[in-house]
Amino acid sequence: MTGTLFGAVAGGIGFGLLSDRFGRVRVLTWTILVFGIATGLCAFSTGYWDLLAYRTIAGLGFGGEFGIGLALVAETWPASLRARASSYVALGGQAGSLAAAVLTPALLPHIGWRGMFLVGVIPVTMSFALRRILPEPTIFLESRSHAHAAAPVWLLIKDGATIRKSIGVTILCSVQQIGYYGLMTWLPYYLSVRHGLSIARSAAWTSVTVMGMSFGIWTFGQLADRIGRRPSFFLFQAMAAVMVIAYSRLEQPWELLVGGAVMGIFVNGMLGGYGTLISELYPTEVRATAQNVFFNIGRALGGFGPLLIGYFAARYSFTTAIALLASLYVIDLIATATLIPESKGIQLS
Repeated sequence: MTGTLFGAVAGGIGFGLLSDRFGRVRVLTWTILVFGIATGLCAFSTGYWDLLAYRTIAGLGFGGEFGIGLALVAETWPASLRARASSYVALGGQAGSLAAAVLTPALLPHIGWRGMFLVGVIPVTMSFALRRILPEPTIFLESRSHAHAAAPVWLLIKDGATIRKSIGVTILCSVQQIGYYGLMTWLPYYLSVRHGLSIARSAAWTSVTVMGMSFGIWTFGQLADRIGRRPSFFLFQAMAAVMVIAYSRLEQPWELLVGGAVMGIFVNGMLGGYGTLISELYPTEVRATAQNVFFNIGRALGGFGPLLIGYFAARYSFTTAIALLASLYVIDLIATATLIPESKGIQLS
């Protein structure tokens, strides 16, 4: 997991830069090829180190794909539907995770772990279809004729206003990932140890929370296109803080079931908005780089979420750990209010 995470951060930044130089569709194809081939090679690993190497390389493709896809969608869909389209990309990621959770126990007894890695080669065939079906966005092609002289990454901090936006987006992406990984890592343990749910019931209750997260992503996209980006973030950030605290005080199994679903809506629903927000705050020549840099900074910091919650839970209590998590969403609110401008309806530049 550590190798994949490290590769995802490096790949996200590297492939983002390449996408802003060579094109969304072309580099998106490269990320799928890297991920698929490296995942397939895992099936032939003979020990720890070569498996680690393959997983790290697969992480390069995994980390690069998400942000490029978001930039591609933002540059293709009209402004009035942009947030909804971005949320559909995030929902695709949720659907992939759910499919993996369902297919792994069904296929693993029959094809083994090496066979499961070979299944990962299937996306390679998709890359060839992408190159044939998807054209490069017109706005990207036009931007190539007057490309900025500076390297794209420096455009993320080119002046005071841009630096403020970049700090704000970094905070938002980091809180999102810390909250998600922290909750999803500890939730089954919390349900089974503190509340005595069996492993099967803990898994079922966690699945309901994940379904709530998916509904939240869809809902966020709908709201952001109707009432604006900032009001939607304000609503979800405030409710995430409230629901995390409220959930930590629930006792009955049915309360935990319903409360987990509602908490999931607000804790992970904001994932449906980052793609649109970042696409609208940064110009075409740095858009894919911005998507991947900020999201993967958040992913890197998100890896510490489970450690922080575990540390405070062990040293103090789960209630203290949950309160700490809720305070992060308050920081999120402040960052949105002071650093993030409204971008609903703007035409991409």
